[in-house]
Amino acid sequence: MAKRASFCLLPCLIVLFLSSVSAIIDDPQEKQVYVVYMGSLPSRQDYTPMSNHISILQDVTGESSIEGRLVRSYKRSFNGFAARLTKSERERVAEMEGVVSVFPNKNYKLQTTASWDFMGMKEGKNTKRNVAIESNTIIGVIDSGIWPESESFSDKGFGPPPKKWKGVCSGGQNFTCNNKLIGARDYTNEGTRDSQGHGTHTASTAAGNAVADTSFFGIGNGTARGGVPASRIAAYKVCTLTGCSSDSVLSAFDDAIADGVDLISISLGGDHPSLYEEDTIAIGAFHAMAKGILTVHSAGNSGPDPATVASVAPWVLSVAATTTNRRFLTKVVLGNGKILSGKSVNSFDLKQKKYPLVYVDSISEDSISETNVTGKIMVSRYQSMSEVAVATITTAKKDYATISSRPFTILSPDDFDSLLSYINSTKSPQGSVLRTEAIFNSTAPTIAPFSSRGPNNIAVDLLKPDVTAPGVEILAAYSPLASPSPDKSDPRRVKYSVMSGTSMACPHVSGVAAYVKTFHPEWSPSVIQSAIMTTTWPMNATETGVASTEFAYGAGHVNPIAALNPGLVYELEKADHLAFLCSLNHTSESLKLISGENVTCTGNTLPRNLNYPSMSAKLSSSNSSFTVDFKRTVTNLGTPNSTYKSKVVLNHGSKLNISVTPSVLSFKMVSEKKSFTVTVTGSNLSVTPPPSANLIWSDGTHNVRSPIVVYADGN
Repeated sequence: MAKRASFCLLPCLIVLFLSSVSAIIDDPQEKQVYVVYMGSLPSRQDYTPMSNHISILQDVTGESSIEGRLVRSYKRSFNGFAARLTKSERERVAEMEGVVSVFPNKNYKLQTTASWDFMGMKEGKNTKRNVAIESNTIIGVIDSGIWPESESFSDKGFGPPPKKWKGVCSGGQNFTCNNKLIGARDYTNEGTRDSQGHGTHTASTAAGNAVADTSFFGIGNGTARGGVPASRIAAYKVCTLTGCSSDSVLSAFDDAIADGVDLISISLGGDHPSLYEEDTIAIGAFHAMAKGILTVHSAGNSGPDPATVASVAPWVLSVAATTTNRRFLTKVVLGNGKILSGKSVNSFDLKQKKYPLVYVDSISEDSISETNVTGKIMVSRYQSMSEVAVATITTAKKDYATISSRPFTILSPDDFDSLLSYINSTKSPQGSVLRTEAIFNSTAPTIAPFSSRGPNNIAVDLLKPDVTAPGVEILAAYSPLASPSPDKSDPRRVKYSVMSGTSMACPHVSGVAAYVKTFHPEWSPSVIQSAIMTTTWPMNATETGVASTEFAYGAGHVNPIAALNPGLVYELEKADHLAFLCSLNHTSESLKLISGENVTCTGNTLPRNLNYPSMSAKLSSSNSSFTVDFKRTVTNLGTPNSTYKSKVVLNHGSKLNISVTPSVLSFKMVSEKKSFTVTVTGSNLSVTPPPSANLIWSDGTHNVRSPIVVYADGN
């Protein structure tokens, strides 16, 4: 019997909401982002900007790992970096030789396109585009359908579909495709029209048109757009309110591949990883890979628990979720003038009128009725709502905003205790819940608490997820058939709504992958995946609590512009993946289920030697001495006659000893390949987080970065 894949939509977010997931964020008053300007780039060949920036930060902070400090590295047109520093650290940097000036990061006006702007893909002239090829690029979205009438999918200015398109528009009654939304297929017997909002949201995030003056009831107002707005979209509906059947998913892959899509974006999956031969997404994606189609997949929403990542195949680009530099804040104003800041997307305006505050210590209807919350603001530790209360104030250890059908906000535990103290010490406590406002978030990007983590339980020597992308409080197109909140009785209907989840992060990377492909149509899925993984921004491992290591963020935060010019790439072909599966002791019978062809396993290839852009190994013992080798081959896609030097940067206070042989790679031609071996030695894996490092190959222009993680049970 086919398994059902759980659908990370509003039900998933409700579970997260009720489970009170947590995140630990540094106080921005202690550290803030400063830009360190260092003038023009030195002309000497041996200068490596990022390595120099890392060295400066290590000297100033005294920390061997500066992942949580480095925000940007400027290394193409001028020299400098942005970093999180204390005031005293800022003063020390300003006195260093070679530093021209150090100034605070400025707070500019934020737009709905915060996520794409945040990733460096500015609208207009600032982002180069290959519009002709972008218009010839087709993204297949496997999801809950699509709302074809949305302005995000208007075909104004579009020519006819690409000649390679072999699909159909079979969306059901009163469903019409156009030259933007060129295809639709339904596997649910409900028609391809989206009644949930999720598929519309993900499709517009990946490739929606630029639509001005969008917002959620005025919140987050600006221009909404996808990563490749000139690209075409084909929608494959596999999900209903009860879930997404695996047979439908596999059918959608089958059709999408035959229809001629260039890339598949799929924001759904199980709560936990499945064996490859039982994972329809892995199987479908394998066939897509064999036909030159990259599949981008959401990592899952079961974090922060370890070993929950559901996207674990090496031929799939697995995406975790992070914050952006725009967050939504809902304030509570108390009768004594004190202001508490909470999390929600509250479109209701109480006009700052103060109402009595009533504490309810139970979620039962009897308790709410007995307390008499009518016309008052209900305060409760439980995520419960009352139809007669003016508003609700609750608490949770969560760091993302959700939508409710009534005025509400979620306070941190400390602020909630302050609220209770006020209520208990005041004869007639009063307060008001304000309308949500957008604020600048200087700590971004940080991993979302709900984002599923590794280690990978299916292939323990393969690091998953691969990268992170914006997945928190994302505003994008929505279906007017669906309520914007989990409350089905919510009468409001919107064209654009705010959602959070790795489902929202996935289409960001789908858009990036399509963007890269528009400049390099000949690149294979593995080359695009490698380019995205090795050019990421380093992530902050200290702001997000337990398990927020490479197991949470993989190689780092996606950097679209840098991915266009990666320098070196790690290539993989179908035969490499089959050899990898053989190394996992798969039988010829099980491999036939995955590959669809007969396979004979020979040799003793180790899984850790798959030519993957990241390096990971699980060892049986945490206390004994160890030596681990990783064998890799890189292909030069930069310039001819180039020389790359290796540099290893240790993370998390790691005491690993790492050598690279050879330590220098010289290329005479483009497309030339060179092999190397990374040897890791150590003696103690019982530490938490597990020891890790980054290998950086640099020719002075490109910095090709790969994470290295060695761990044992208990890490």
